[in-house]
Amino acid sequence: MHTRTPRPLRPLGPLGRGAVALTALLALGGCSSHGGTGTEPKPTQRISDDQAAAMPGDQAHPASEGPSTPSAGPVLPDAKLTPATGSFTAAEKKYLHGRVPENMDPAAVLQVGQEACQRIERTAAHDEDAAIGALIAGDVPSADDAITELCPKLKPLLAAAATGFADGTHKKPEPGTYRALTTAGGCTWQALGAGDTVLASGPGPGGARKVTAKIPAGTRTFVSSGCYAWLPA
Repeated sequence: MHTRTPRPLRPLGPLGRGAVALTALLALGGCSSHGGTGTEPKPTQRISDDQAAAMPGDQAHPASEGPSTPSAGPVLPDAKLTPATGSFTAAEKKYLHGRVPENMDPAAVLQVGQEACQRIERTAAHDEDAAIGALIAGDVPSADDAITELCPKLKPLLAAAATGFADGTHKKPEPGTYRALTTAGGCTWQALGAGDTVLASGPGPGGARKVTAKIPAGTRTFVSSGCYAWLPA
């Protein structure tokens, strides 16, 4: 199963003033846990403070910079992955496999994935770039596995995110033209070659609101700040 790294939910990253409204959308529903059919997910138990303390690593804190990983400690066997009432679908059980710590309600763990689907789908309905940027930046807990198992109709967004990279320092980037997924001012970037020689650089504060970076061949390090995430232009 592909994993990347989850953690109360925090808003998506710095999308800029033009995207502030998106943070209000993130907590709203939008994706069913039943294979993305659009039906409402069945009610599940929210994670209490005691449960959160018992969850391994990043799963306990849905404000991480990446999706959740399977539990490293003792987990419930698949035979015991049953909700208090009703039953889980095959896709839900696959998502929960190796992810539910002992003495944890699997429905509470499932809810983290369901909310990831809801956040990404509702954000994409308003601004697809914002949803892709959130996946690249790892702003939605459990997103990779949740999309794969619980809302596969969102896989095109996951595939698009795989072609980009997050704001910050990126080693040996593929040469080409990239666009920043933010409309906020203050996005800056540099393409550095051998000996940290500046091969190309982008606008400083007050520059273009739609920033494009041209990374030349020979770039060893690409450094950006205030740009949120990058996609091929």
